[in-house]
Amino acid sequence: MANIEVEVLPGPFLQLGEGPHWDIESQSLYYVCILSGSLLRYDWKENKTYSATIEGTTYASFVIPVKGQRGKFVVGSGTRLVLVSWDGQSASATIERVLTDLGPEEADHRFNDGKVDGQGRLYAGTMLAEDSHNHIEMDDGKLYRYEAGAGQMVPLKSKVHISNGLTWSVRTQRFYYIDSFAFDIKEYTVDADGNLTNETVLIKLKDDEAPTEFIADGMTSDTDGNLYVAMFSGSKIIKINPETAKIVQEIPLPVAQVTSVAFGGPELDVLFATTAAKELSLPQEPPAGALLRITGLQARGTPMNEVVLPTTSS
Repeated sequence: MANIEVEVLPGPFLQLGEGPHWDIESQSLYYVCILSGSLLRYDWKENKTYSATIEGTTYASFVIPVKGQRGKFVVGSGTRLVLVSWDGQSASATIERVLTDLGPEEADHRFNDGKVDGQGRLYAGTMLAEDSHNHIEMDDGKLYRYEAGAGQMVPLKSKVHISNGLTWSVRTQRFYYIDSFAFDIKEYTVDADGNLTNETVLIKLKDDEAPTEFIADGMTSDTDGNLYVAMFSGSKIIKINPETAKIVQEIPLPVAQVTSVAFGGPELDVLFATTAAKELSLPQEPPAGALLRITGLQARGTPMNEVVLPTTSS
């Protein structure tokens, strides 16, 4: 059995930390605080975290580097996808342009989790925003694919409560997706155009009549194709073998609200977990809201993909 260690990394305790993305070039973990609309970067070599606010934003749901454009990122900001410029150290980041906007008919929504596939295509979903009525319980969100050439979001799935974890398994060559209040993990085939087909439930995380103890949040996978799922209000990460559809490991953590996970580090064998300090039903004490580093899992992740954007003349 691996000797698993969990370490609290230096940095702020965030109300809603999310969206971890390991950047190999800078040896850094980028992540966000959704509610403060801020970007963060944990520098591996310095063991230090930098943060920046984004001018003109209310939310920052995810941050993903743009392929071939150092210091440029796609950020989910409310109903918009924006191209942001940040040097990774300054206290402020700048929106260069709005890539797309869901429009006024989605004004009471916001983007939540987002990930990029092997072709550089961004998949991102929505939920009702925190200031909307019953924002957790209503199934009014969608899952989209961003068509960068056309600058448009293509809807892939509707009637989503909270669009959350996304990952692709090298073991099964399928896409896995979490709508948190569906209390399951769904499996899809992806066609050449990036559309989702053959939806099936890989695993149910609670019985239909069972009380809600925790919900699935962010998700990643390792080089063997296993899934790692952050369990919000569950104080743990679960590891799932998608071939057997069984939970094969539980990793306890010293915080209740675990929001997302990503592999990183020089050997891609460190699992990072973002967490939240936001009070829902109970006060959350430190280290709630911290970034956690988990070692000793004897697993490796695959390099995370960057967004491919068309070149512009500007």
